[in-house]
Amino acid sequence: MSYFRILLFLLFYSTCTLCQGEVYSGAATPSTALFHRAQKNLTRAIVHDIFSPPVASRIYLYANAAAYETIICEKGTYASLHGQVAGLPDIAHIPTQGEVNYPLAALYAFFRTGGQLVFSEHLLKDSVEVLLREVGEKNTATYQNSLRYGQAVSDSIIKWAAGDNYLATRKRRRYSYSKTPGKWMPTPPGFMDAIEPYWGKIRPVALDSAQQFKPLPPPAFSTEKDSEFMKQAREVYDVTRQMTDEQRLMASYWDCNPFFLNTQGHLNFATKKLSPGGHWISIVGLAATAAGMDWPATSAAYVLTSIALFDGFISCWDEKYRSQLIRPETVINAHIDEKWHPLLQTPPFPEYTSGHSVISTAVATVLTAWFGEAFAFLDTTEVEYGLPSRRFTSFRQACDEAAISRLYGGIHYRAAIEQGQVQGEQVGKWVLQKVHLKQ
Repeated sequence: MSYFRILLFLLFYSTCTLCQGEVYSGAATPSTALFHRAQKNLTRAIVHDIFSPPVASRIYLYANAAAYETIICEKGTYASLHGQVAGLPDIAHIPTQGEVNYPLAALYAFFRTGGQLVFSEHLLKDSVEVLLREVGEKNTATYQNSLRYGQAVSDSIIKWAAGDNYLATRKRRRYSYSKTPGKWMPTPPGFMDAIEPYWGKIRPVALDSAQQFKPLPPPAFSTEKDSEFMKQAREVYDVTRQMTDEQRLMASYWDCNPFFLNTQGHLNFATKKLSPGGHWISIVGLAATAAGMDWPATSAAYVLTSIALFDGFISCWDEKYRSQLIRPETVINAHIDEKWHPLLQTPPFPEYTSGHSVISTAVATVLTAWFGEAFAFLDTTEVEYGLPSRRFTSFRQACDEAAISRLYGGIHYRAAIEQGQVQGEQVGKWVLQKVHLKQ
């Protein structure tokens, strides 16, 4: 991690308030644009490393927890997560040495924590170098004090992360597919193995357990033409064959599939895409910028979103591998039209509930509470991936579009979407009930 010390030597802001009560000098607060760019840098590393959506949410959670717990020491406006979520250490009692620049310390804690959770740490090095080169004067004493404090916070957060059962799930036996009719099997073109079948074992942050908001069971599998299950499969088939251009755009816009596989003859290669969590992290940055939020408020929005994402994936994945429901592509090819293909590639995990529906609704619920009921925003997230920007009148409108896009994409039945949104709203409301960031 020595390169961080070289790069962060470029960064210095004027005197900031210490947790122990030292007086702020009155110099201008650094722009939150720096912190938004740091988030983008972490997202680029996550996309490059092709982390699954649940694992990506874990990286966002711990990096943002480290940044948040550091920046709130500057002023007493926001409450620590300590005492509100299981196991998180008391960061406020980590001792400082002399004068500390808390934005600098928060950036260091963010990058150091994120860097330990991705594979391509060198990508963070390169992007941080460009980012920090633009920032003000240096002061050796404050710089060293700030790095020490940021590292201490990061060490505490990484220690907390080590107890979430992630490493234990890496050692579990390979997922065994059920032979029961109606159960999920790998889908084309890659026929990839099941992704994160044991994610329901991960320790949640706000939820009491992964099963806390267990959804209603999906329609019972049946190949009878008049069964509810086959009606929903037929709906996917019919809808995808007569979509408007706008519906196609919605499906593509919210695809967020980091596993997208290109096939050309015998050649297979991946196109790296944003995860659903990465899309919503980007929306947080856009919304906070539009609202003119200061650094602590912005960090609070990021960490609240990260908690909703993390717990949302745990809740959803717990259900996915309980019900193990077969995907529309498999059913339609076997019982309706063997030549049919969905607009989007089917992700490599069971169908019920819809992950994007769960996490989008969970995040929209907490962001609505943070920014307001009718907070309008322009989402430019997908522009760098070749798609146009989209304007939304509220977070709820955005999450509803993300949810129904899975039907247009041909990868989910309606029940998974509707029950996924119920599940996500329950998760989001529980996060708001358990985690109070404003003093």
